[in-house]
Order: sequence, then structure tokens, then C-alpha cells
Amino acid sequence: MSDWTETYRPSSLSELRGNDKARDALREWARTWDDHRKAVILHGSPGIGKTSAAHALANDMGWPTIEFNASDTRTKDVIERVAGEAAKSGTLTAGGSGRRVVIMDEADNIHGNADRGGSRAVTSLVKEASQPMILIANEYYDMSNGLRNACEDIEFRNVSKRSIVPVLRDICRKEGIEFEDDALESIAEMNSGDLRGAVKDLQAQAEGKERLTTDDVVSGERDRTEGVFDYLDTVIKKAGAQEALEASYDVDETPDDLINWIEDNMPKDYHGRELAVAYDFLGNADRWLGRVRATQNYTFWRYASDNMTAGVAAARSEPKGGWTRYGPPSYWSKLGRTRGTRDKRDYIARQIAEANGVSTSTARREIMPHLSVMTHHCKNRELTVAMAARYELDPEHVAFVTGSGKDTNKVQSIVEDAEALREEQAAEHTEGAFEGNADPVETPEATDDAGTDEEDESAGQATLTRTDEAEADTDDEPSKEEKADSDDSQAGLSDFM
Repeated sequence: MSDWTETYRPSSLSELRGNDKARDALREWARTWDDHRKAVILHGSPGIGKTSAAHALANDMGWPTIEFNASDTRTKDVIERVAGEAAKSGTLTAGGSGRRVVIMDEADNIHGNADRGGSRAVTSLVKEASQPMILIANEYYDMSNGLRNACEDIEFRNVSKRSIVPVLRDICRKEGIEFEDDALESIAEMNSGDLRGAVKDLQAQAEGKERLTTDDVVSGERDRTEGVFDYLDTVIKKAGAQEALEASYDVDETPDDLINWIEDNMPKDYHGRELAVAYDFLGNADRWLGRVRATQNYTFWRYASDNMTAGVAAARSEPKGGWTRYGPPSYWSKLGRTRGTRDKRDYIARQIAEANGVSTSTARREIMPHLSVMTHHCKNRELTVAMAARYELDPEHVAFVTGSGKDTNKVQSIVEDAEALREEQAAEHTEGAFEGNADPVETPEATDDAGTDEEDESAGQATLTRTDEAEADTDDEPSKEEKADSDDSQAGLSDFM
């Protein structure tokens, strides 16, 4: 049985539905690649056509493709060996233009030290590549500043229902399946911008049928939803321990999701001691789920399921009756509302972890709170500049740590000073490459031909002197905030520099 998402993948950018602006930008990037020679990052939600667009572009340009998944080959050595050779060298199998394109999927899953240098290897690679490179990512800001700055970026947005329905209609016609328009619109609506998900749902509902009706789609959606609610009624009100465990086998939810359903709805019927006992079982289940995430050993799921199903059912001490209004976990909506904030927090934690050689968990829980206190509202300006330089933070990240507004002049100037500080530190580590400018004094051996160079050196020295004098003038007249914080300005610098 073929996968319709592969069978009907667009072979040309002109066949791509939705994201017209992104499609045109990608075509222009490829057309002018010889002029800028930069890699490009395609980013946006899963299932909206990023990978399809990359392959469609390759077909349009006549570029052979070399594709690999960054999350599967994340070490520095592998990236340099596999992608490096592909991106830097030519090939006899290259297209008519002499080009081939490297497509790196899940490029946002490379996180510095966690991948043994993989992030730095990719950043170096995109700067040195002599072949076009397309990086595909779901979360743009999960990528390092250095990598983002080295590439162009094109954002793909969720595909509208209006663009999804024609794709589903074309597939049905090619498969010889009659359909009701409302059925296709329901599938498009259910998938909320995920074109790939809509095609998969269409295949699940329509394959093997001669006609797809609205009832087919609506009943399929109702079955999935009612299954969860029926199970909640079973485990919380009716079943014994063994029955509750066995009933969970028929619920189309992973243990990670099911525990949220149970936790959020259980207090609506459980009270007092039975609620405390049930929470104890849920706590045990959560610990087993944590072990799964830490070890990727999914056999531990059985222990989590035992606790969250049989344990919760066994905690019931009295019969439960009546109707209870169950609902989706509030945790999910909370995650949706705080997604942007969590993305910024996690990016900063990764930057700190990579720079200091600690885990992201340690950076987030132990280091970031101290930085937040020390740089509160950027009052300790010198420390805030040093922090932004050390961890390569953008204005939004500085604002997150300090609690200041990202668009304020104060934060913008701190980021600018941090960039200057990084450049200054880079110059200091060039092993004296610029020492010739340090002594502009003319020597007796200087010839007339060298006069221009000497004048340039003197001019450079004069510029440096004026800059130093300007800085000295500024230092002589500190602001009220700087006076208040002068005693604290050096406190804690050594903690993270």
C-alpha cells in the first residue's frame, strides 16, 4: 500500500499549494545562489510542505539531491564527513548547472555540546560550502545564533483550509473516489493547517471506498474523541484495577497524553483520601514516564500505564454516579499559550550550557535565575553587556533574562555593545595580527612609498585616541543608575565569563 503523501508529493514548485510568498522566495534564492552563495533555512510547523518544496526546487533547477536527517547524524565527525564532502566537492552526477543541493532535515535538533560539536560543525559547513544547502527546521529559534546568521531564512506558514481542499479533491479524482465537498472540508478543518496530516487522514478514510461522505469523516472523528471520554468514565467511575488497565489498551492515546487526561479530570469525581491516593499513583506513573524520556526505553511505559490506570481505579473508595463534564487537559492549552516564552527560555539555556559546559537543565534551573537577578532591568549594565556577548543573545533574549522590553533603547544599545565586545575579543585572539597598528612612529628606513601606509596608521591611531577620549568622557559622567550600581558592577562577572 503506497503512502499518498509520497505518491502525490509535488514535483515542481508550481504544484506547491499554499505559501506562495515562501515558494517565490525559495525560487529566487536558488536563481541567485551564485551571487550570494548562502545556505537557506526553511522553517515552520510540521507537515506544511517544507521538505516537499526543497525537493520540488531541486527538480526545477535540475540539481541532484543529497538528503540526510540531522537528528540521526548529529556528531561533528559524521556531519563533516557526510554533509561536508557533499557540500564542498563537485560530482560527476551533478546537474546541468554543475550543482547539487544538500538537504538537511530536522536541522533544529542539533544542540551544541549535546551533539558533540554538531552545531558548530554545521555552522562552519554552511559558511564554507561550495554547493547549495537547504536546512529544514520546525523551530527556527532552536538553532544557534551563529547558524541563523550564516543563512538566509524563509518562513513557511500553516496551509489554509482553502488551499488544502483542492489538494484533497485532486487526490480523490486521481484515485477514482467520489466525494462530498463537506467531507473534504471537514478533513481540512480537522488538521488546522497541516497539509500532510490532511492527506494521511484522507487516505485513512477514503482508501478502498468508492465514495467518501461527510458521515464517514464525522463518525471517524467522533469515535476518536468519545473513546477518550468513555475511558475516563470507565477508569474514574466504574472499572476495577484489572478492567481499567485492559480498557486502556483500546484508547488511542500515548501514556504521555493519557496521564494528562486523567490528571485533569480525576479531581472532578475524587475527593479527600481517595484523591490523595490517586495522585500518589499518578506521581509514580510520571516518574516512569520520566525514565522513558531519559533512556528512550519504552518498555517502562507498562509501569506508567499500570499506575495511571489500575492504580487510579483502585484508589476509588466509594461508588461514583451521575454525569461529569470531562474536557481536554488544561495543560495543553497552557503549553500553547506559553510556547513562545518556553522557546526563548530553552534557547538561552542551550547557549549557556554550550558556553559553560553544563547541562541545559542546570543552565535553566540554576544559572538563569542568578543571571536574572544580577541583570534585573539592565541596571548592572556592564554585566548585562558581558552576558549578552558571552551567550550571543538577541534583544528578545536579553529582555527575557532582565525583564526589560526588547524594543527599548536600553536593550538595543546593550546588544550593540555586546556585538562590539565580541568583535573586540575576537581581535584579541588573532595572535597579534593587528599589532602593526600599535606603533605608528616613523622609522628612518621609511621611504616615500610607505608614506601612505604610515599616514593611514597615524589616522587609525588618532581615531582610536578620539574613541578612547570619548569613552573616558562618558565614564567621567556616569548616570544615576550607573552610580547606584557601581558597587555591584563587577559582582558575578567571574561567575559566567
